[in-house]
Amino acid sequence: MEKILHLLDAGQLILAPTDTIWGILCDATNSDAVNKVYDLKKRPDSKAMVCMVSDENMLKKYIREIPDDLHNYIQDSRPTTVIYNAPTGIAHNAVAQENTVAIRIVNHHFCTPLIRAFGKPLISTSANLSGEKHPTTFSDIAKEIVAGVDHVVKLDSIESSALPSRIIKIKTSGEISLLRP
Repeated sequence: MEKILHLLDAGQLILAPTDTIWGILCDATNSDAVNKVYDLKKRPDSKAMVCMVSDENMLKKYIREIPDDLHNYIQDSRPTTVIYNAPTGIAHNAVAQENTVAIRIVNHHFCTPLIRAFGKPLISTSANLSGEKHPTTFSDIAKEIVAGVDHVVKLDSIESSALPSRIIKIKTSGEISLLRP
């Protein structure tokens, strides 16, 4: 864990299973690290990425307003990514052009303690090249992705669920819209 924390603090990229799919992780507050992810994935920087936080307290440091109706979704055991308006403290290139950011409170035996120990949100984007199918197992990850990260977390007991999260958007009116059930 100490090695991974040091790498994240230095703006490096980590490949790890998450509560959904295998992901490329980096410090979501470090724009240089976020650029490395865009470059590795060959992804246009106009496509924002998901951030993971460890709990609601961490979420509140980066999001000013959390609608009361949202608590049932983010407290649910199913991984749920929420698109919030007007984030603060997140790297500018991790924020969409509409000034929104996708954040998921992660409940995972590896990612949650990692984020808690790091003390900041992590980018978590699928471990694939842009436009390709997301990998469901480690062996599905392109060699270019594996070679392009600074550390691979590959423990026999850790696998991802291979299912992407539910996605919810908070409209500027405060209304909640389900984008991916």
